[in-house]
Amino acid sequence: MTTSLPRPPQTEDDRRGPAAVIAVKRIFAAETGSYFLILGTTLFLVAFGLIMVLSSSAVESFKASGDFFNGFIRQVLFAAIGLPLMLLAARMPSAFWKRWAGTFMLVAIGLQFLVVATPLGSEHGGNRNWIDFGSFTAQPSEVVKLALVIWLGWILTKKQQVLGNWRDLIVPIAPVAGGAIVLVMIGNDLGTVIILTAIVFGALYFAGVKLRHLAVPLMLLGVVGFVLAFATNSRQDRIAAFLSGCTSENDYAGDCWQTVHGWWALASGGFFGVGLGNSKAKWSWLPEADNDFIFAIIGEEFGLLGAILVLGLFVVLAIGFIRVIRSRTDPFARITISAVMVWIIGQAFVNIAVVLGILPVLGVPLPLISAGGSALITTMAAIGVVLSFARHAPAQQLSVPTRQVPIRAGRR
Repeated sequence: MTTSLPRPPQTEDDRRGPAAVIAVKRIFAAETGSYFLILGTTLFLVAFGLIMVLSSSAVESFKASGDFFNGFIRQVLFAAIGLPLMLLAARMPSAFWKRWAGTFMLVAIGLQFLVVATPLGSEHGGNRNWIDFGSFTAQPSEVVKLALVIWLGWILTKKQQVLGNWRDLIVPIAPVAGGAIVLVMIGNDLGTVIILTAIVFGALYFAGVKLRHLAVPLMLLGVVGFVLAFATNSRQDRIAAFLSGCTSENDYAGDCWQTVHGWWALASGGFFGVGLGNSKAKWSWLPEADNDFIFAIIGEEFGLLGAILVLGLFVVLAIGFIRVIRSRTDPFARITISAVMVWIIGQAFVNIAVVLGILPVLGVPLPLISAGGSALITTMAAIGVVLSFARHAPAQQLSVPTRQVPIRAGRR
């Protein structure tokens, strides 16, 4: 006969331990593999971005403040804000985004209006795209991206039955989305204008609007873009240098300085790279080394292998988005996720194309990796919106589908 010793009474710490574990499990609880694929890839990109910001910003941070870690600490704080915001967004139901889509869009447009029409706006690098509240600064155009993807998903879901009628479709998309883009354009931020325009047309395309209906506005935008591209002497010089292949000595010392030094950084990295922290380009040779041209530093320090790894991670992220889109039946979820995918993946490849010299310099950061708080926080929040749709298996979605939006199965 065996006897068991009496169990000691539970202390307060014992009760808190299991409760804390359960709380953490609830935060990351999900029923789909796509959820963890997107979450894991995002966290890896953010962590890798922090390492690269530390490496690429150390020299300029020391020159500006006497502290090698100043830029890195700022980026860690932004990531610390973005992570809980992403996880909080991931727990929101679809009804929440629909209810607040219009309010989000109104607030974003209001903030962007303050940038271009009031003394609160400030200029950086020739672009008036920052709002300044004393010690606090932010970039409202990044908030516009986040609000726009949610708002477009909501509006296009409501207009599923009139997607073939431009007169019904153009209102309110043209005045609201167009107005937001015009406000960003007034601030001279051409790179963000291109991304916002891509988001609008990407959402329309994935919502089911036929290509022949998109052709005319795309051609009109092409004409407007051509005019804007040659509207100022600086843009004309930059485009001329780009078209010439940056072969002139004058171009090297002027408009091609950043591009050429980005090429040299990539070339010096070779296949395996020069090693983390050993970049020479970041020693004040390459402007915006921790931001728009951070991919060049990645290529220099980690070589071709590191560059391919970053490209591969964005491809994996795109695959995760597509898997969620294909498994959803709710048009709002499908359109919103598609718009987020166009934003993040499109912006990543535009940034990389600029560094490689395939596109002229546009001032577009590499999502989740480049330094910058507004971009990092809003991008993580957008991924949180995607995770909110990816959390549950399709059979357990509460939204009642009104019409299944195709993934462009040959409709023209």
